Amino acid sequence: MIKIIEVIKAILYGILEGITEWLPVSSTGHLILLEEILPLNVAPELGAAFAVEYFSMFEVVIQLGAILAVVVTFFGKLNPFAPSKSALEKKGTWLLWAKVVVASVPAAFIGIVLDKVIEKISGKDIDGWIYNWQTVAATLIIYGVLFIIVERIYKGKEARTQTVDDISFSQAAIIGGFQALSIIPGTSRSGSTILGSRTIGVSRAAAAEFSFFLGIPAMAGASLIKGYSFFDFVLENGISVPTGAWLSLAVACVVAFAVSMIAIKFLVEFVKRHSFAPFGVYRIILGALVIIFFTIR
Repeated sequence: MIKIIEVIKAILYGILEGITEWLPVSSTGHLILLEEILPLNVAPELGAAFAVEYFSMFEVVIQLGAILAVVVTFFGKLNPFAPSKSALEKKGTWLLWAKVVVASVPAAFIGIVLDKVIEKISGKDIDGWIYNWQTVAATLIIYGVLFIIVERIYKGKEARTQTVDDISFSQAAIIGGFQALSIIPGTSRSGSTILGSRTIGVSRAAAAEFSFFLGIPAMAGASLIKGYSFFDFVLENGISVPTGAWLSLAVACVVAFAVSMIAIKFLVEFVKRHSFAPFGVYRIILGALVIIFFTIR
């Protein structure tokens, strides 16, 4: 039987994912708080182990809705086969994708190769070592401070790289290194890439846009890995996943897509007139709230 309360929870998770995935405020930090306050309970009869595996998959796979929002919003720019584009414009689109691939390598290496090595040596993957509220609170605050500092340093200065097409391959590699830091919970994937972009002279608009594009392979890859891991768990234990669990996942993905469409457009317009400093302040406040919440609960 499908529980309406779980569908409502899925809607809330989708809204939170859609808002926080693209803003540099850490979707993980927000999801950890929401999970503590309003945990999913789609199949209590299947036990705690299923609940852990399901949520681990759920919080990553709902990003597929957010990814689709980027594809839809920037389809014209990202499509190298558009008949309306000239040969030179198509070449530019392929070059953009090549830069995205270059920038995706560091995160892929750490998230797939290094993660497996650490798990084999220590018995725990990277998440097992650092996925906790203390790490999230610390990175929220540290990155918040860094955002404020970087924006003050570059205040009034014209960025050397104005558009996403002007980003060089060497800059893409550096930004990719910053994105790899987002494997630490609380840093925020978009936050890491935007901060990295700003430190090497990329404009706010280009930094935000390139961060959107980097999210496509990063989040699609993470979703595939988590999805595979969940199905492996289900098959290994002979579990029949209830309809309500799939419905909650589907609802969260759809809501994340709709809200992401709004969040992306908001950030694009916001950075035209404002700095990222307000997000830094917000991160510091949220980090403090995480500390308070988990200290007194």
